[in-house]
Amino acid sequence: MRRTDPGGHGPVNGTSAEESAPPSSEGHGPVRYGPPLPDDGLPVLPELAAVLAGAARRGAEEPVGGGPALLDAACGYWERRGLPAPPGRVAAGPGAPALLLALTAALGGDVLVPRPCAAWWAPYARLLGRPVFHVATPAESGGAPDPYALLETVRRVRDEGGDPRLLVLSVADDPTATVAPPELLHETVEAATGAGLHLVSDETWRDTLHAPDATVLLSPAEMLPDRVTVVADLAGALLPAGWPAAVARFPAGATGGALHARVLDILTALGARLAGPVAVAAGHVLDEPEPVTARREAVVRLHARVAAAAHAAVVAGGALARPPQAGRHLYADLEPLRAALGAHGVGDAQELEDFLTARLGMPAPGGHRFGDDLGALRVRFATGPLLGGTDAQRVECLTSPAPLELPHVQRALMSLRSVLDDLRDDAQRWEPPR
Repeated sequence: MRRTDPGGHGPVNGTSAEESAPPSSEGHGPVRYGPPLPDDGLPVLPELAAVLAGAARRGAEEPVGGGPALLDAACGYWERRGLPAPPGRVAAGPGAPALLLALTAALGGDVLVPRPCAAWWAPYARLLGRPVFHVATPAESGGAPDPYALLETVRRVRDEGGDPRLLVLSVADDPTATVAPPELLHETVEAATGAGLHLVSDETWRDTLHAPDATVLLSPAEMLPDRVTVVADLAGALLPAGWPAAVARFPAGATGGALHARVLDILTALGARLAGPVAVAAGHVLDEPEPVTARREAVVRLHARVAAAAHAAVVAGGALARPPQAGRHLYADLEPLRAALGAHGVGDAQELEDFLTARLGMPAPGGHRFGDDLGALRVRFATGPLLGGTDAQRVECLTSPAPLELPHVQRALMSLRSVLDDLRDDAQRWEPPR
């Protein structure tokens, strides 16, 4: 039987738009092409490079789940965020995907995710043969499903013989760059608890809030300590993407202890260990020394400014987008420009991806990569490519008091505005007279 999403987004029988999307002209199929996390575009912090270089002679294997020094650093990191955990409830892995794969395998059952969601969540469940069900998000933000749509989806899946056990969500979201309001998150967590689901909270972007004094970020683990596992990929704010490392914090109680042990078993079977030098670098950044925190704050400020300018260009060009609140990206809906895009042969998200990537000279993954409908004209823009084409230009952005006034940044933003403005003007010319 074909299961349907109560949020009005089509099939939820474990097949999303991402799976059914045609491959692009470069041969990027739905499995082989997963948009990477938006990179900060900047050279490695020199102090951090020195830490890695100092550990380069370390040839011993890092224990599965992380050694004592790394786990102590992870515990301190969570403690400073109001999420205390003993070392026996923390694990590290070579990137968040490895940890999510192990968690999904350990928990079993069907998986629920919001629509849209991070591009890397669903493929790992499908790799294990687990159905994935996308649930609509509310208008206010992405990352967390609407509680009523969640309950309806769980009911329908169970009525059709499914076994939903896991909900993956994100309070600071990729792809939408929004932060779920605490009141909405509370309702979603309550609904998930009532439905008997375990929650995995992806908090990769929690340290990249654009306005930290004005944005309230609450972890589901603060609301539900015994039902939530928190995962954070350090590529979000602390490490270069090419040094894969992530940490997970497991729930309190016997259930959390058993889950932690099972995840370590699976990581062992996968051989999913951090490289020794990377483990040293990960422990260093998790301790948050002043050079690391100063660099992180500077990078967040830079990308917040560029994201706000890109958002203004997108909205002025006639597209729709929520104001970005976190991360290094924004999510745009070009549905108001459908008629103009149709003249260029663009009728779905894959064609939109190809069109914008070619026109802008930068990756512009379509919404179908994130579980959104293939027919919807949605796209994620990253801010990293707007900082320039060389390390020198990108460093200049970081050190400039007015990065938006730099010529190479202005040219990049002008290119984005020009493409969208042309589409807007075409759409307006073709509007029927009222």
